[in-house]
Amino acid sequence: MKFFKIMLFIVLSLTLFAEKVEVTSDSMKAEDLKKEVHFIGNVKIKQSGSWLHGDKVVVYFNENNETEMYEAAGSVSFELKDEKSFYKGKADKVTYGVKKSEYIFEGKAVIEDLANKRHVNGDLIRLEMLTGSLNVAGNKKKPVKFIFDMDSTE
Repeated sequence: MKFFKIMLFIVLSLTLFAEKVEVTSDSMKAEDLKKEVHFIGNVKIKQSGSWLHGDKVVVYFNENNETEMYEAAGSVSFELKDEKSFYKGKADKVTYGVKKSEYIFEGKAVIEDLANKRHVNGDLIRLEMLTGSLNVAGNKKKPVKFIFDMDSTE
């Protein structure tokens, strides 16, 4: 019965703006006192037209049992879509803040902005889906790389 309540809690909490979120994995572990749910092994998250795959995902909840954020780690790949944007890429770790709709990509992060035909590499990339704001940080050994197409005017 407790497992059923936890699963119902996850499904209801992950549905921000009445969108269906589907999480599959090889195993799941809920930690009630920490308000965390750990999905381990071949984790896949689907929401609307977006998806994210990783080796492990931890979902964090606040005091009101609302989804606050999740962290995906281990060879994370993703496609993020909304009405105006379409991003595709990979990173070692991805953190998603639900309230701000903000993604933080860490470690060998690569993002293809397919809507605007741009490519970004960096150690740390912040993407705000609501505004389309993108902040990228590199380091001395691997600086930020930004590639884009220019329309030729004749």
